[in-house]
Amino acid sequence: MSRLRQFATLGASAGTLPGRWSIAAFALAALAGLPVAAIMWSSLAGTYAGPGETIADLAATVLPTYIANTALLMTLAGGFAAIAGTGCAWLVAATSFPGRKLLGWALVLPLAVPAYIAAYIYADLLDYAGPVQAGLRGLTGWGPRDYSFPDIRSLGGGAFVLGIVLYPYVYLLARTAFATQSLSQFRAARSLGAAPATAFWRVALPAARPAIAGGLALVLMEVLADFGVAEYFAIPTFSTGIFRSWLAMGDKQAALKLAAVMLLFVIALIALEAATRRGRSDSRDGLASRDEAEPLVALSPLGKALALIACLTPVMLGFVLPAGYLAALALSDAARGAAGDLATYASGSLWLGLTTASVCLVAALLLAFARARSASPATAGAIRLATLGYALPGALLAVGLLAPLGAFDQGLTRFARDTFGWSGGLLLTGTSAILIYALSVRFLTVAYNTVSGGLSRIPPGLDAAARSLGARPARVLARIYAPLLAPSLAGAAALVFIDTLRELPATLILRPFNLETLATRTYRLASDERLIEASIPALILLGVGLLPVLLLNRLARR
Repeated sequence: MSRLRQFATLGASAGTLPGRWSIAAFALAALAGLPVAAIMWSSLAGTYAGPGETIADLAATVLPTYIANTALLMTLAGGFAAIAGTGCAWLVAATSFPGRKLLGWALVLPLAVPAYIAAYIYADLLDYAGPVQAGLRGLTGWGPRDYSFPDIRSLGGGAFVLGIVLYPYVYLLARTAFATQSLSQFRAARSLGAAPATAFWRVALPAARPAIAGGLALVLMEVLADFGVAEYFAIPTFSTGIFRSWLAMGDKQAALKLAAVMLLFVIALIALEAATRRGRSDSRDGLASRDEAEPLVALSPLGKALALIACLTPVMLGFVLPAGYLAALALSDAARGAAGDLATYASGSLWLGLTTASVCLVAALLLAFARARSASPATAGAIRLATLGYALPGALLAVGLLAPLGAFDQGLTRFARDTFGWSGGLLLTGTSAILIYALSVRFLTVAYNTVSGGLSRIPPGLDAAARSLGARPARVLARIYAPLLAPSLAGAAALVFIDTLRELPATLILRPFNLETLATRTYRLASDERLIEASIPALILLGVGLLPVLLLNRLARR
């Protein structure tokens, strides 16, 4: 996405304006970097006898389990997503089979299903008392010891659930790469006698490898950040370990140490994602007439049937089955009876989402104008730091914020008590302010990318003309930029709002006791094996998740 360098030449005519925008960017970068700094500091200093003692204790007990499970979960889920996403992308981009156009759109839908909701549904379906095993026993007359059935509540089951809802990240980027890159090379290889499989492995796949790796990096970030699936399936990972150490055991130092080790995984994934972006090509070879052109690979009737099954299966498993099962549960009397308090949870989600979206919009505007007004490498670095929140898991953000803000809050409360006779509790900790802070850090990237994209399409001459006529910056912003940026601002607000509604680990850790959202309500009901009562809020979360998915699919087709 454009970094708005065309605005840099206006800096000299703006007087002290570039400095002000840059200062705002530095301030936002400092706020966004606070949790990372706190976690890094915790890895160097400890509250126990020595700075390395807590890590040594963790290494002798739970740390190897967390590392092994997290790495294995990322490997299995990432491998599944890479195979499913790349295979379906190639079939849609290079072949022709019945339903290809419809499935090319539908293959993105599983991304609308929150992974933790998919975990609840598959556990309910595949457990011993679920309809699948009950139906199997009814058909065969088997007893409980007459057959064996894969345990969905396992690391393999968690990898399957995460892979089936996250593969669209790989699919979207791979489909675009296959449809736009090196088609002439593929045709040249075929004209020289290369078999379709050989041309795919030696021409098409290497050309799309950076895009596939970029999608895979996004999948691995989501798997690393996952809390709901790992917690529900009892898989000890970094996210569940941080959550239990901080809340269940009260060992804040251990939670910070675990977050510090988890941060190494995050840094590695950020480096992978950055490397893949440098390797991508913008070639548009053959894109314009792809839908009307002859398929690159001609399939036999059997091949077309297999391609249809291959592309239909992930859609059915990742979206149709979860959505249909939730809808069936939501129609039951028990689900409707439990929906009496739905307005309370919906209002909590609505308030939290709107507030977070507003904060993110203001911060995104400041960052976008800072990048537009300054070509300074320092400003660019500050913006990069401020928008790294998308890579930080919610559990990591939560403990990284609570550590420094908790100490500050204690000092502030002590000052208020000694100076003003304040007799209440802590002023910040346990309030919605910290939760909004964490969610704004996490989703600022979404708002910034959308707003900066809209700003890049505004001709710089409009700004220069208004300034030459004596208009002040506030008037330029209100009369020129605000109307032209309205669609981008609305899109950014909608995306942040929806992401906030679906966020689970940070909300669970940081929310005040009097705030319940649709996500936390769904989690608590499903954790108590009350999926029928959780079906309506879960269905709402799934429904609102369709908006960004459809938007993402539309943008990927451009």
